[in-house]
Amino acid sequence: MHPMSAELIFNGALFTTRTLSSLWALMFFGYAILVLDGVEAFQPRSSPARVQRNIAVTGSPLEGSDTKIGVALTREEGKNAKLLKALDADESLRTMIQPFELPCIAHADGPDFDRLHNCLLNESWDYVIVTSPEAARVLASAWDSAKMGSTKVAAVGKATEQELSDNSIHVVFTPSKAYGTTLVEELPGSKGTKVLYPASCRAPGTVADGLEQRGFVVTRLDTYDTVTASWGESEQKTSQQCQIACFASPSSIHGWLENTGNNKEVVAACIGATSAKACQELGWDDGAIFFSPGSPGIDGWVDSIRNAVEKLNGGAS
Repeated sequence: MHPMSAELIFNGALFTTRTLSSLWALMFFGYAILVLDGVEAFQPRSSPARVQRNIAVTGSPLEGSDTKIGVALTREEGKNAKLLKALDADESLRTMIQPFELPCIAHADGPDFDRLHNCLLNESWDYVIVTSPEAARVLASAWDSAKMGSTKVAAVGKATEQELSDNSIHVVFTPSKAYGTTLVEELPGSKGTKVLYPASCRAPGTVADGLEQRGFVVTRLDTYDTVTASWGESEQKTSQQCQIACFASPSSIHGWLENTGNNKEVVAACIGATSAKACQELGWDDGAIFFSPGSPGIDGWVDSIRNAVEKLNGGAS
């Protein structure tokens, strides 16, 4: 049996207990955060099994068993391939789930998109910061390799770094964890370091504000926007077959709710803490939210889906 831990976050402090034989949680003011093999699940004090209520399995038939659990992949169209590949490579999950691509968001140009090319060519920068694969694609559309070869680029997350690499943009720095807050803490530089930050219109001020507090000079450009994807009758029917929804951003969560008539009965398998927090704030049951705090990215996302499946199957491993 693997060691497990229970953690309680209270007033910013983290308390941990460990046991090899069982998992237990310190309960304080309504809920604790449990960690199951490294994947967090928000757990309410009074009703740990509420996630299973009123959820029907209506997915495609599975060879050798009755049904598969429907899993909605909610990233924008064409962006779910890596998660699909990772799920298909996991033999145990492959026998239990039926993934459905249900894009909940789409991207459009932001108000500063036309400024990006001129800012890159006509000004010098110590860093260009890229915090998402979509921001990487936007940057690549304005990048002139012949003129920008010496510009240093910092990226958040493996997927963002890979997208830049695929477009022949060299990354000189990635933070130890795929979080904007970690980038703020770890990016080399000092007072006066000049940064260009092409971002989503909906991105919070975490990166720009944090770097400015360190004395960096940050120019943020809102180069793209995230909008809710439009669904038809087919997508609506498919969503009703899903017991788990995979979220990579707060925007995809809002898109899911808008397209499904505010369906929070699904278990939320989140890529990281930002999406998990958004689900909690939007009213999901605490015990129906899973994410991998130590491993934001595809591998941690698969772990979150696995633990969501185990939750729906009554905790069986």
